[in-house]
Amino acid sequence: MTPRFLVLAFLLASATPSRAADPGELLAGRSKDCPDCLLAGARLKRFDLSEADLAGANLAGAVLHRAQLAGANLSRANLTGANLNKTDLKHANLAGARLGQAMLFEADLSEADLARADLAGAMMGSCRLTFAKLDAANIADADLADAQMHGAKLKGADLSRSDLGQTTLRRAELAGANLEGASLLRADLRGADFKGADLRNADLMHADLTGADLSGADLEGARLLLAKLTDAKLDGTKLAGAIMPDGTTHE
Repeated sequence: MTPRFLVLAFLLASATPSRAADPGELLAGRSKDCPDCLLAGARLKRFDLSEADLAGANLAGAVLHRAQLAGANLSRANLTGANLNKTDLKHANLAGARLGQAMLFEADLSEADLARADLAGAMMGSCRLTFAKLDAANIADADLADAQMHGAKLKGADLSRSDLGQTTLRRAELAGANLEGASLLRADLRGADFKGADLRNADLMHADLTGADLSGADLEGARLLLAKLTDAKLDGTKLAGAIMPDGTTHE
C-alpha cells in the first residue's frame, strides 16, 4: 500500500460522519451512552446509567426515579421538569444542565458538578448536595428544605426566594450569592462564608450562624430573631432595618 493511498484513506475516513447514537439502544438497556440524544419523556425508572455519557441529551420530562446516574456525564443536558426523585447522581457532571422545575426529592448529588446549572423552581427537598459544586447556578424559587449541603460551593449562585428552611449549609461557600427573600428558618449555617452575599429580607429566624463570615453582606430588612451569631464576622455588614436576635430593629 503506497503512502499516497494511506493518506487518501485517512482523509476519507476523517470526512465520513460518525453514526449518531441510537436512543433505542439505551431504552432497550443495550447501551448507556447517548450524547445529544432525543429522550424527552423517556421512561427510565431504576435504569442503571452510572458513568453514562448523556452530555447534551434532551431528557425533558423524563422519568428517572431511583435511576443510577452516579458519575454520569449530563453536562448541558436538558432535564427540565424531569423526575429525578431519589436518584443517585453522586459525582455526576451536570455543569450547565437545565433542571428547571425538575423533581429531585431525596436525590443524592453529593460532590456533583452543577456549576452554572439552571435549577430555577426545582423541587429538591431533603436532597443531598454535600460538597457539590453549584457556583453561578440559578437556584431561584427552588425548594431545598431539609437539604444536606455541607461544604457546598455556591459562589455567585442565585438562591433568591428559595426555601432553605432547616437546610444544613455548614462551611458552605456562598460568597457573592443572591439570597434575597430566601427562607433560612432554623438553617445550620455554622462556619458558612457569606462574604458580600445579598441576604436582604431573608428569613434567618432561629438560624445558627455561629462562626459564619458575613463580612460585607447585605442583611437589610432580614429577620434574625433568635438566631445565633456567636463568633460571626460582621465587618461591614449592612443591617439597616434587620430584626436582631433580641427582637430589636437595627437602625
